[in-house]
Amino acid sequence: MMSRLEIILIAITILSLGANIFFFVYTRAILARLLFISEELGDFQDMVDNFAKHTKSVYEMDSFYGDQTLQALLEHAASFNEQLETFEWVYSLTEEKTTQEHNFDDPEEDEA
Repeated sequence: MMSRLEIILIAITILSLGANIFFFVYTRAILARLLFISEELGDFQDMVDNFAKHTKSVYEMDSFYGDQTLQALLEHAASFNEQLETFEWVYSLTEEKTTQEHNFDDPEEDEA
């Protein structure tokens, strides 16, 4: 027959094992969510950057150059883009992977 100490130690071991499994699963789920958010923020940053570039290219056209509304829109897009850069630490978690994939798509971009 098992002593009382052995029973207590077995119970503590089982509880510890259960807690460790729970924390492993929970941590893995949290990391998956963080990576998803990181990818989405990176995509959002790219969209805002492309919008700012497109607005700038329209503003620089002869027919629109000097338009105050487009100039204000361009400044707003640039300001918004700068604000998004404060979250770079979040979306840079997956940026290396995205950059490598992007470089495979267009090898000439590396030379530019």
